[in-house]
Formats: sequence, C-alpha cells, structure tokens
Amino acid sequence: MGYKPKVGAQMAAPNVIPMADIMLVLLIIFMVVTPMLQKSLPVDMARVNNAKEMQDADKDDAIIVAVTRDGTIYLKNTKITKEDITGQIKDMLSARLDKTVYVKSDARAKYGDVVAVVDEIRSAGVDQLGLLTEQNQDRRTPPPQPPNAASPSAD
Repeated sequence: MGYKPKVGAQMAAPNVIPMADIMLVLLIIFMVVTPMLQKSLPVDMARVNNAKEMQDADKDDAIIVAVTRDGTIYLKNTKITKEDITGQIKDMLSARLDKTVYVKSDARAKYGDVVAVVDEIRSAGVDQLGLLTEQNQDRRTPPPQPPNAASPSAD
C-alpha cells in the first residue's frame, strides 16, 4: 500500500484583516489630503490674453486677498471687513522680507470695491501688489497657411 499524506483542513473564509488595514490607511490619507485640495475661494477671475505667470502666489505663505462678485472680502480664506484689511496685512507683513500681496478679484465684482481694497492694501505699506488673472484659452484654430505663391515652374 502506498503512503497518502493527509491534507489539512482548508479555511473557508478569506483573511480580511490586511484588507481592513489598507482601507484604514487610505481613509486617513484621503482625510488629510482632501482639505488641501481646496486652496482658496472659487473666484471667477478675469480672463486676459497676456497673463504674467506668478508662481509665488501659489505658495502656502502667500498673502491673497479675494474680492467676490457681491463685494465680500476674504483674507487667506477668512471673511474680513474693508476696515480691518490694513491692520491685519500690517501684522502679516511685519516679520516678512517679501512684502507682496496678491489680489484675486471676481470678473463681475464692482470696480469700486476692488479699488477700495487695493487702496487699503497700499496703506498697509505693501511694496508689490499682484493682480491675479487667468490666461484666456483661445479655442479658435489658427487660420490655414496660404499656398506658396512662388512655386517653381517647369520651363
């Protein structure tokens, strides 16, 4: 008679502990990353053809003042009144070498509201003031090139 080894009992249920660990880690990662995705208020900025690139406005420590279309003013995503802008910007700029403030205005905001905010920022002793805009995305296709008029003849 031949020897037949005995097979141990097979487990019928899958092991879900490693899967639960991975899911908890992913949950924590998404909970930490999600608030960082929304950096600032959604303001429909003016579109221009010749926008200048301002990489410093994307930094975490950049001072950005936003003016919405209804005239509400936000300083670093915190609602603020026009009278408080000067004092708070002075406090923020006191320990900084770079005294640049960026203004992000809605395209449909009243011109007077934006000018009043710029005046308040200037009175805080700001060296540089950046007006943030968006690059105009021209959806037209370029016109086709005309055929070459000076074609060589077969003479």
